[in-house]
Amino acid sequence: MAHTLFIADLHLKPTRQDLNQGFIDLCRSEIARSADALYILGDFVEFWIGDDTPTTGIKPSLRALKTLADTGVKVYFQHGNRDFLIGDAFARRYGVELLDEEVVIDLYGTPTLLLHGDTLCSDDVDYQNFRAMVRDPAWQQDLLGKSPYQRIRYAQQLRAQTSQAVQAKSAEIMDVNQDSVINTFTRYQVQHMIHGHTHRPAEHRFAHGGKTYCRVVLSDWEQYAHYYCVRDNGDSEAKTLPIQPRLTTRLRRWLVKPALALTLLRLMLRG
Repeated sequence: MAHTLFIADLHLKPTRQDLNQGFIDLCRSEIARSADALYILGDFVEFWIGDDTPTTGIKPSLRALKTLADTGVKVYFQHGNRDFLIGDAFARRYGVELLDEEVVIDLYGTPTLLLHGDTLCSDDVDYQNFRAMVRDPAWQQDLLGKSPYQRIRYAQQLRAQTSQAVQAKSAEIMDVNQDSVINTFTRYQVQHMIHGHTHRPAEHRFAHGGKTYCRVVLSDWEQYAHYYCVRDNGDSEAKTLPIQPRLTTRLRRWLVKPALALTLLRLMLRG
């Protein structure tokens, strides 16, 4: 039966080889290889500072992505708040198609809005101001004009700042604002939406203005691998896959720092 898969918020990184293996297993699975398309709705990786980013520790996942695309499965990618600097070179290298921040697709006869989901969290004013800054093309060009070493240092500083900011915020302020949800539905004149970002997987149905709306929130991959599958007969399911802890995950937590330091040193010497 024809079907399409959706994933988001994998946050792939060298220190979580279990997550990397989970993604590789998904790409190699029959459900993925027989899919019409795979949509990645942002935060595929923990951070991305340009298409010349060192990919140490996640190369097998990227190769699996390319292999899946080479089989004929259409792979679409939307930017999240961690990987908004993924560009055309990445898309060409790994066989994916970059989508706009918000896009409506025909999902087996149902117009469906796809987005990462962070724009719906409008109560978090500080984050929305930050988002406006980093999504500005001039700001991005300025950052990409810096050396990889400078960008890595800047990304590390941003992650430290955002981690502190998140700890100080309430859970409610980091969730979606219902008015923003309704306004977004109305702006695109659709009644079905799929997004990630909040790490609060659920299927929300509600009535408004005489219409029924459905908002599907994809799961993050912190503890398990997840995908959302929609079939051409209208059925859908959220599937959880077990992730097997790997010895290399613990080892890499010790090894990745020296490896990253060596990479940075090489970049400094090269510059």
